[in-house]
Formats: sequence, C-alpha cells, structure tokens
Amino acid sequence: MAPEPPLLSMSGITKSFPGVRALDGVDLDVQAGEVHCLLGQNGAGKSTLIKVLAGAHQPDTGTIRWRGDDVTLRSPVAAMRLGIATIYQELDLVEHLSVAENVHLGHEPTTAGFVVRGKAARASTAALLKRLGHPEIDPARLVGDLPAAQQQIVSMARALSHDVRLIVMDEPSAALDPEEVDNLFRIVADLTADGVAVVYISHRLEEIRRIGDRVTVLKDGRAVAGGLPAKTTPTSEVVSLMTGRNVAYVFPERPAAAPDGDPVLQVRGLAREGEFAPLDLEVRPGEIVGLAGLVGSGRSEILETIYGARRPTTGRVLVGGRPLRPGSVRAAVRAGVGLAPEERKAQALLMLESVTRNVSVSSLSRFSRGGWIDRGAERGAARAATRELSLRPDDPSVPVRTLSGGNQQKAVLARWLLRGCRVLLLDEPTRGVDVGARAELYAVIRRLADEGLAVLLVSSEVPEVLGLADRVLVLREGRVVHEAPAPELDEHRVLDLVMEGTPAS
Repeated sequence: MAPEPPLLSMSGITKSFPGVRALDGVDLDVQAGEVHCLLGQNGAGKSTLIKVLAGAHQPDTGTIRWRGDDVTLRSPVAAMRLGIATIYQELDLVEHLSVAENVHLGHEPTTAGFVVRGKAARASTAALLKRLGHPEIDPARLVGDLPAAQQQIVSMARALSHDVRLIVMDEPSAALDPEEVDNLFRIVADLTADGVAVVYISHRLEEIRRIGDRVTVLKDGRAVAGGLPAKTTPTSEVVSLMTGRNVAYVFPERPAAAPDGDPVLQVRGLAREGEFAPLDLEVRPGEIVGLAGLVGSGRSEILETIYGARRPTTGRVLVGGRPLRPGSVRAAVRAGVGLAPEERKAQALLMLESVTRNVSVSSLSRFSRGGWIDRGAERGAARAATRELSLRPDDPSVPVRTLSGGNQQKAVLARWLLRGCRVLLLDEPTRGVDVGARAELYAVIRRLADEGLAVLLVSSEVPEVLGLADRVLVLREGRVVHEAPAPELDEHRVLDLVMEGTPAS
C-alpha cells in the first residue's frame, strides 16, 4: 500500500526583498497529525517561510502542494479557506473588539444569510475556550483588557473556529508561565490526535524534545536539515546546523588594550517585571558591550529602559556617576544617552523630512534664535555630522526616505553625534542593511567607540555581537547567564547558552 502523501509539501521556495534573499530554495513537508518543529537563528528565514505558508507573502519561485494538489496561496483568507491557520508571536488581535468578535472576525455566524451577533457568537466562542482549557475567559470582554497569555488563547480559539488542518505556532510559549505551557501542550496533543498538523517554532530545545516529532533547521534562508527526529537528535548537532554561515562579516580590529577608565554608563539592579530580571552592567568610554540573546530574552527592553522609554520596576541607571530620572527620555538625552532603535523607520526617522531635519531634531535648541531656527547653522551642522560618517549622497537636503538602509542608519547615528552623546545604545544596527554596507557601518561604530563613546549593542546575529563587541553578556529569558570578553566566546557556545542556559562543552 502506497504511503499517504504529506499534508503539506513546499518545494524550492525562494523569496527576495531589497538587499536580501530571505529564502533560497527551501523544502518543507508536514504530515497530518504531526508536530513539525522549525528551528533557526533570528534571520534564518523562519518568519518569511511561515508568511508564505500563511498567504501573506507570495514566493518568487517554488511550489506548494496541499493534500496532494498544487495550490497558490494568494492571501491569508485563501490559506484559511484551505485549512491553514497561523498564530504569530505578535498577535494580530483587535484590542477594542470583544473576545467573541475577534474569534469570529471575518466569518461571523449567520442565519438565513444574515450575520448573527451577540448570543450565538458568544456561545460558540465559549465552547472553543472550554476546549482550550480556559472557560473562565468571558467572550464579551474586550481583548485589550486581557493579559498576554489569555490573548494568545483567544488567537488559538480564532484559528480553531475555522476547519483547520494545519496550525502554525510562532513562539507560542514566549508569554506563558509553566502551567500555561503545560496547557498549551495538552491542546497540541488533542489537535494532533484529531489529525491536525502543527508547525511549531521555538528556540527552546527542551520544548522541541517534549512536543516535537520532526525538526527542520533553517540557516541563511536554506533548509540545511529536514525530518530530523526531534527527541533524539543531539543538541550539538542542532546547534552546529544552525551556526554555519554563508555571509561574510568583516569587522574592524579591536583596540589592543581594553578600556580602563571610569564607567560612563552604570546599570544597578535594573529590572522590569515580566521582561527582565535585575541586571548590573557597566560600559566604559571606548568600550562596546554586546547583549546576545533570542527574541523575548529582554534585550531591546533593557535598552529602552536605560533610555527612559520604559519605566523600571526596580534599579537605577547612572551616567557619569549621576543617576537618571527613571522613565524619562528627556533626562537620558540631556545626560548624553542616544538610542538607535530596532525599527528606525517607525521609531527614529521622520521619513518625509530632510536628512538635515532628521539629524538636527534632537539639537534644535542650538540653532534657535528668538524662537526662530537659524536654517543655515542647522544645515551646516548637519552636513558636518553626516560627512564625518560618510553618508551618501552628500546632500542633507534630500528626504531621508530616499536613502538606503545603511545611510538611514548613519543619519540616526549622526543625530547623536551632533548632540554630543556619551552613551550610544544600538538595537539591531544593521537590520535592513545590505551586506556591502555592513562593513562600513561596523567601521563607523568602532570609530565612534575609539573616539570615546560608550556603546551598548544588541543584535540577533551572534557573529555581529562577537565581532563588534569587546565584552558580551548572554541573556536567556530575561537573565544574564554568562559574561565574558568577546574573544573568549564563539557562536556555538553562545547558542548553547541562549537555548539551553548552560555553556557548551
């Protein structure tokens, strides 16, 4: 008797974006009733692959077969109609709608062709929530009033409200406590017992071993291993598959001597409940300190709390020995702290404004005379700052939206250079920057440190942290599990630390 064909088969899937080939001929097959785990470092292509499967991205080339037939997933609605549901790590719920309205959004219950709201929708939602082990969630309650763990249950109920045959779960345990994780695994076991397939994405190897059947490993947009047994494949083999790279990283040389001046940035017992545990760190002038960890480990939250964009639960931040007012961006900037955030287009740049205005926006008081801005002085200062960083084109009057990703990042750095900052916080400094421009940015960051800035760096790419930083703190689930000079670490050891919490042997 011939074996059953896979429920899902993706073959030769490619997808490119400007400056990056996100997927490079990926194959993935999933059997009905199995938990197929997808592993890979941040940037390996996992998110792009599941967006192709969800119909949110169209592949450039490749084929998708569903229950033995070729299909084209032109939209998320088309994928859902086939029975493919995706639960993203960043939940796509509408906070001002009720639980029942979210669960049935887009396919509201009908009678005689008319949409039925209220009682019928709440009753069916209550049945789904009971199936998921959460009968206490009120279907009439606004989703925005629910804690994160219950919002995830609502997202799962929405998926189950369709006739799903495959559910993609992207880091589903990130916001759950141990008891909630147990409930999640019970739900997954019930689903697979009914023949539903689950594609499960997680960085936690203990979860993969507990719940998974097979594993596919992605690296640099390629599937480097498919169908590995989840419970018996050694950790060392999985980590080795994840760490090999095709991208060349060219880093400037570190100074021969480690910085030995007084710390300009001191963090003492800083913590935010639910995000990261009490943290101590110091950064000296001329030093680059890297934070290595997975998404959800608290990396970005630490930077934003130091910058004052988040208020700490406990602890304090000192710059030049003086404590900053907690939760105050203004106090941090006045003390000489600058942040280049992860989402620079949304969080740092005025996309419709000129390079000049983007560079000068944090220093406008320097150019203000009697309530009027001296445009000539503003342009001259911005041009000097951008030239120092070799920003191209050498014309600060052009809109910042016309620049490449690397030059947009230089505009953000020029802002803090003009401001005269003493501490530079960098969150994913080369995200969206093509490979050719990375080496130039690395050289800029190193030079700024050599000129006396204290730099605290976050990057999802372990080689970037190890290549740029002088010293590295490794984070796992909001806690520092290891600290060492960067030359004493390698990619394999860091991955072992962030995934298992123990050093590699």
